[in-house]
Amino acid sequence: MAVDYAVIVLYLAGMLAMGWWGMRRATSKSDFLVAGRRLGPVMYSGTMAAIVLGGASTIGGVGLGYQYGLSGAWMVFTIGLGLLALSVFFSARIARLKVYTVSEMLDLRYGGAAGLISGVVMWAYTLMLAVTSTIAYATIFDVLFGLDRTPAIILGGAIVVAYSALGGMWSITLTDMVQFVVKTIGVLLLLLPLAIVKAGGFAQLAARLPDDYFAPLGIGGRTVFTYVLIYSFGMLIGQDIWQRVFTARSDRVARLGGSVAGTYCLVYAVAGAAIGTAAKVLYPHLGSPDDAFATIVKDALPVGVRGLVLAAALSAVMSTSSGALIACATVANNDIWARVRRGTRRRAGQPEAPGGPSSEAAGPPDEVRGNRLFILVMGVAVIVVAIALNNVVEALTLAYNVLVGGLLVPILGGLLWKRGNAAGALASVVVGGLTVVGLMIALGVLADEPIYYGLLASLVAYVAVSLATRPTDAAVLAAWRERLSPLPAAVAGAPGPSGD
Repeated sequence: MAVDYAVIVLYLAGMLAMGWWGMRRATSKSDFLVAGRRLGPVMYSGTMAAIVLGGASTIGGVGLGYQYGLSGAWMVFTIGLGLLALSVFFSARIARLKVYTVSEMLDLRYGGAAGLISGVVMWAYTLMLAVTSTIAYATIFDVLFGLDRTPAIILGGAIVVAYSALGGMWSITLTDMVQFVVKTIGVLLLLLPLAIVKAGGFAQLAARLPDDYFAPLGIGGRTVFTYVLIYSFGMLIGQDIWQRVFTARSDRVARLGGSVAGTYCLVYAVAGAAIGTAAKVLYPHLGSPDDAFATIVKDALPVGVRGLVLAAALSAVMSTSSGALIACATVANNDIWARVRRGTRRRAGQPEAPGGPSSEAAGPPDEVRGNRLFILVMGVAVIVVAIALNNVVEALTLAYNVLVGGLLVPILGGLLWKRGNAAGALASVVVGGLTVVGLMIALGVLADEPIYYGLLASLVAYVAVSLATRPTDAAVLAAWRERLSPLPAAVAGAPGPSGD
């Protein structure tokens, strides 16, 4: 394992070096939180694919393939479909808003009122997403170094917190590009063909496994529908995803670059399920489907290649973890702490601080330091919660259910229906969120019904309250439409520095 260890150690050192280099570029709030809004198509596609394909997509996707066959691809496939829908239908408008968070979008559209509550919901989602990614370090470092769970979480989490805090989104973008390349080589170009060949080829897979392993809906039609509701819709509204959209330098980059990343996700989904199917033939009696990835890497790959593929798994986890961490810190700072501080100032009769939450200026000298501090604080919280939490699937399901049940309707409603107003948005967030949480308590976190009824309750509340109350102020709607207006072609297409 000496060669494999060397590959992993070099990879981890490279991540920290990228963080240090990114720190020199993060001189303003815009640089630190959204990479200066100047990513070109290559970097944008790579970083978007990296953020959505995490440990659940890699280790979990292979595990679903082990359990259900090729239909195990559906979870990751629905993530790709959601990213494609976001990129084609919404990304251009989202990028034009020039905000930093989803809650700021809701403030612009509805004129306030729902911002703080939506910020708390989004913060809880991004926190749990970061926690579940951090827990995955335990599995990988156990395979690599035989580390116990707690030291593994601390080691992996500390590295991600370090490079994220150093350079913010610039560091994360640079590391994501490396992680995207490593994942592509390790999973698609090495592990996939080697696993299929070692299992005897597709003919042997078909001969040794039940027909259900090759049925398109072998995992169950209801399960696929639930995946669409949770993951495809979750891609449309998650702060971690929107924050990457904000990094695009133009509408075209956001649309086309995101479409490339979404298509990549579809290929990655099928690859993971095929690897899991091959593992079922090679190791039919594993204790847990989630052990399939580590087992096939450990036993089926040659020295050196094994280290690279494990680095690919580590890349998948780190990219999602770092993206969720900066999203969590951004929401905590911009949507919760800043609002509380402004409210305190108003009650004390003090003047508002200069600049708004979506200001593009460099701001006061301590602005980047403040955001860096929030990443450190949220990073420590993520590590502590990850150590205390055991059930990753339940935590991730809870996060996505609350996000989609509480925020999908007011966000998409704001983009698509001009009659929706602040009262309707607030009612939708509260009713949808409480319905989801109440049903999860009553029926279990993994039940399908909470998201079904939560979305329905959120939609009914949004429409009913919006129609029963006064429309959004005309001045607010005018400012919203102005933000959404396309930039002149010469401006929208102008390349920024270091676009690719």
